[in-house]
Amino acid sequence: MKRKLLSLTFLLLTSFCLSQDNSKIIDSLKRVIQSKPSDSIKIKAYSDLCWYYRTISIDSAFRYGNLTLKLSKETDNKSGEAQAYNDIGILHYDLADYDEALKQYRTSLKLRNVLNDTMGIAALYNKIGLIHQNTFKLDSAIFYATKALKIYEGKNHTRYVAYIKTNIANIYRGLKQYQKALDTHLEIAEVNKSIKDNLGLTRTYNNIANAYLFLKDTIQSEAYYLKSIDLAVKHNYKKELAGLYNNYGGILHDMQKYTKAIEYNAKALKLRNELNDNYGITSTSLHLAGLYIDLKDYAKAKNYLYDGLNLSEKFNINELKMDAYDKMASFYAFKRIPDSVMYYKELYKSLNDTIYNSRITKEIAEIQEKYDTVEREKEIQTQRAEIAEKELKLNRKNTQIIGLVVLAVLLFVLGYLLYNQQKLKNRQLEKENELKHALAEIETHNKLQDQRLRISRDLHDNIGAQLTFIISSIENLQYGFKITNDKLKDKLTGIGAFTKDTIYELRDTIWAMNKNEITLEDLQGRISNFIDKANLSSSDLNFNIKIDEGLLTELVYTSVQGMNIYRIIQEAVNNAIKYGEASCIYVLIENKNNKIVFSIKDDGKGFDINDIEEGNGLNNMKKRASDIDADIVFNSEKGKGTSIILSI
Repeated sequence: MKRKLLSLTFLLLTSFCLSQDNSKIIDSLKRVIQSKPSDSIKIKAYSDLCWYYRTISIDSAFRYGNLTLKLSKETDNKSGEAQAYNDIGILHYDLADYDEALKQYRTSLKLRNVLNDTMGIAALYNKIGLIHQNTFKLDSAIFYATKALKIYEGKNHTRYVAYIKTNIANIYRGLKQYQKALDTHLEIAEVNKSIKDNLGLTRTYNNIANAYLFLKDTIQSEAYYLKSIDLAVKHNYKKELAGLYNNYGGILHDMQKYTKAIEYNAKALKLRNELNDNYGITSTSLHLAGLYIDLKDYAKAKNYLYDGLNLSEKFNINELKMDAYDKMASFYAFKRIPDSVMYYKELYKSLNDTIYNSRITKEIAEIQEKYDTVEREKEIQTQRAEIAEKELKLNRKNTQIIGLVVLAVLLFVLGYLLYNQQKLKNRQLEKENELKHALAEIETHNKLQDQRLRISRDLHDNIGAQLTFIISSIENLQYGFKITNDKLKDKLTGIGAFTKDTIYELRDTIWAMNKNEITLEDLQGRISNFIDKANLSSSDLNFNIKIDEGLLTELVYTSVQGMNIYRIIQEAVNNAIKYGEASCIYVLIENKNNKIVFSIKDDGKGFDINDIEEGNGLNNMKKRASDIDADIVFNSEKGKGTSIILSI
């Protein structure tokens, strides 16, 4: 048989009662868990078990709530985790442990905001509002209730709107706006009837009865209490019935029907013990204590009084603590123990001042009228005036402090803005100076480049043209005149060759001048051109140039560096041809120990480094190497060739 699990996401403090017996539902849920379902189904089952165990075993309810939370975290089920915190918060609320309940609700609210679960968010706003309502923080209570109401109205959920309006009406009652509370409850009753919400109608009749009671219409109040009790008994609403018995007992108390009032309050206390309703147990115990005080049965009154007092202090329920202190003062007044009367009156006054901003309530005034002298009444009035004056002074000081803090913040913000503005100006000035400097450098560079280009054009157009004219003139002399003098012929030929070499060197110089940077690839091309020309002059020579892979794209030299490297290689090759009479020349460029090494080797006749007198060629190479901060080494031995190694 296929079972469908419903995840009970309860949007209000109390879920809608089901007609099924809770024990049967619990057994059904346990069978689902035993069937080893998926994690998501198991989480829902744990959550439902937490809810149904609320009225049976609070320990079991906590156990399944914690299992829901644990499994949700392990499986990263954020929806299940939010529901677990919500359920555990409800359990703490039932125990009147409001601080812990509020903590759990807020954790659930964070998760539901992330999940964008608007209905879950509305339910939590309502629950948080109820906690503030029960702890007399009525401004916070109406704030959260209103937030929940807006969501439900936006979703057009009539039933939930009615429940939230009920809570808001109860807050009006707490603010002593009794007629406004009554009107709202009467409106809600009509909505409950239209949607056949018997549970909601039961609660609304109870609230209407309470409103009439505050308006001192005992007849109408009793009528609505009895209507509500009939509905609760008919539908077995135990929790609501417990509250109704308690409230109706209060009416009977006011009507001085003490025996019947005790009977109804005893019924309420029994149900509230079954439900583990700590707030209700405390409230009803104090009602019974009051009844027995009126009956002058002080022994029974004392037991109920201390039960109510201890529970109200244990669970920090301010409203009920005030009631307990009030009744304890009355109890000891009847017992004629003035020290205890004063002790509990002071406790009552202190708590009342905290809750109501130092205003003395009507109940204390009545007790004081019974048991205090006129002199004590004057003292209280004086104390009240002093407290009001102190509050006024405190408010003035607070206003001054706030004003000083605001002024300090404004000064700080103003100072910070001025500091940032000055800092921005300084930064802008720095950037402007950097830009001016960069523009000046660019302008200088452009001027130098123009000058270099002008010089290179002059060299090419003037000097080059003149050298070419010299060569042409020598050739015309050789061919135009029949020169028979061999020495003269040789001299003219030598001058022509020297002039051609000068033109080549001039072109190399112009090539270097026209470049800002010279790459290794540029050098390779220039060296290859030079070697090709050398090959043309001697067919017996064998040249070989080799460069390590990867160096061509990596290395870049300035024009000065590139030209000097080229001239050193050129001089080395010329020396090998002219003086070394070499047949093979190798040019090798490689990377060694983070240095680029240019090696020029030949198989010529070599020379003795120690014996030879250094000429212009070797000295020029050394000077060029020094100019570019490079190292140059000459290795040569007679009959074994020469190697020149340049490292940069």
